[in-house]
Amino acid sequence: MATISDKAMQAKPAAADRWLIEDAARGEGRLVGRITPAGARAFYFRYTASDGNRVRLPIGSYDPHGDGQASFTVQQARDRARDLTALYRSGVRDLREHFERLAEEKRRAEIAARQAAEEAERAATEAQAALARRHTVRTLFTAWQRAELVPQLQADGRRTGRKDGGEWVRLAFERRVFPKIGDMPAEQVRRADLLAIVDEAKASGTLRTAQVLLTDLRQMFRFASEREIVPFNPLDGIKKSKVGGRSAGRTRTLSDDEISTLSRALPQARMAPRSEAAVWLILGTGVRAGECMGAVWAAEGLDTLSLASAADADGAKFGIIDVAARTWHLPTTKNERDHVIHLSDFVLAQLTRLAALREVDDDGKPVPWVFPATDRKRPVCIKSFGKQLADRQRSPDKRMSRRSKATQSLALPGGKWTAHDLRRTTGTLMAALGISGDVIDECLNHVIESRVRRTYIQDRRLADQARAFDALGRRLQELVEARDGGAQILPFKAA
Repeated sequence: MATISDKAMQAKPAAADRWLIEDAARGEGRLVGRITPAGARAFYFRYTASDGNRVRLPIGSYDPHGDGQASFTVQQARDRARDLTALYRSGVRDLREHFERLAEEKRRAEIAARQAAEEAERAATEAQAALARRHTVRTLFTAWQRAELVPQLQADGRRTGRKDGGEWVRLAFERRVFPKIGDMPAEQVRRADLLAIVDEAKASGTLRTAQVLLTDLRQMFRFASEREIVPFNPLDGIKKSKVGGRSAGRTRTLSDDEISTLSRALPQARMAPRSEAAVWLILGTGVRAGECMGAVWAAEGLDTLSLASAADADGAKFGIIDVAARTWHLPTTKNERDHVIHLSDFVLAQLTRLAALREVDDDGKPVPWVFPATDRKRPVCIKSFGKQLADRQRSPDKRMSRRSKATQSLALPGGKWTAHDLRRTTGTLMAALGISGDVIDECLNHVIESRVRRTYIQDRRLADQARAFDALGRRLQELVEARDGGAQILPFKAA
C-alpha cells in the first residue's frame, strides 16, 4: 500500500511536478502530495465530483512542524484527508463548492456580525448623546434663561430679553415649579403636571401670579419644542382665560385734589429728599421709574458707555439731563428708540433742588448720578424708590420691620398709588389740558399703534412736545400751590 512519508515529501524537486498519491478504497478520495520544480510542497485531497471529473482540493503546504491550519505535517494532512473522506462518504460530492459555500456563508455572517456590532455601537452613541441632550425642567429653565431672558443687543440694534435677566422668573420657579417637577425629564412633563402647579397658585388666591406663571411656563416649553428638546409644547392652546381671564390693566391716576394733597404730604413723609423730588420729576416728565433713577448730569468727558452699563446692571435706564439745554435725553428706551424730554420750569425747579444735593466722589469729582446709590458708583435701586412709596401707604399693623414709621403719610383717597401711576397721571393731565393724543404719545414715548403712521410719519413733534411739557408744568405748579385742589384747568394752546 503506497503511503506518503516525510522522506518522500522532502525529496529534491524534479524538472516537472512530482505527485505522491496514497492508496485509498475505491470510490473514496485520496491524499495527494505535490513537489513543484521550484521546491514548493503541498497536500491535496483528490476526489471524483458528481460530474465525473477529478478534483484536487488544496489542504495546505507541507511542513515537518506544521500547525495543522495553514501548514501540515504528513500525519496532519492524512487526518485532514480522513475527515474529508468522511464528508465525501456522507454524500457531499462537490467538496469545493461545499467549502466555497461555507466560506461565503461565513463571510456573510462576519459582515452581518460586524454590521450588528456597528449598529449597536451607533445606537449606544446616539443613546448617550440623547442622554446628554436630555433636559430636566431645571436645566431647561437654565437654557431658556441664557438664550432668551438675559438682555442682549441684536445686530439690528433691537434689544431682547428681560431687564432683570429672568431673575424674577427664576425665583418664582424656585418657589412653585422646581419643588414639584424640577428634576423631571422635560419631555415627560404632561399638561396636567403644569396646570396642577398653576391651579395651586390660583387656589392660594394669587390670580395674577397664576397667570404670569402660566405665561412663563408656556414660553419656556415653546422654546423647548422649537429646539426639539420636547416633542411638543404641553401648554399649547391653554389661554389665560383658563386661569381666571385676562388681567385687567391698571388704571389708577391721581386726581387734581390728590396731587394737591400729595404736595402737602410729601414734606411730612420723612422720605429722602431726592425721592421726594423724584415724584415731581416723574409727574412733570412722564418718565418711567427706571428712567428717572438712571439719570446723570450732563458734563464734559462723560463716560456714557460705562454709565449706561452701570445703569443697565442696576435695572435703570441711562439718560442725560442737560439743564442748560433744558433737555433730558434717553439714548435707548423700552421702545428701542431714543427720547428727548423738554424740561419745563416746574421740572427745572426740582432739578435745582437735586443739584444742591449733589455729592463728590472719593477723588473730589462731582458724582454723575442724579440719584446715586450709597456707594455713589451706581444709581439707586428702583425698587428702593418703590418701597419708599409703598411703605408710606400701609395700615400701621402692616408696617414692615426696620422700615418707615410714617405708614400712612402718603395714603390718598383714591387708594394705593405707585410710581407708574404717576406716569399715567401725566398723560391724563395732558389730555385734560386739551393736548392731542398723538403729542401725548410722543411725550410719553409710546409706540404709535398704527403701523402705517409709524412708517410714514417720522416727525417726533418736538416743538409741540415742548409746549405740552410747559403746559403740564404750569398745571402742576397750580396744583402744588392750590390749598383746596379747586384750581381751574387751563386749556392747552397749540401753535
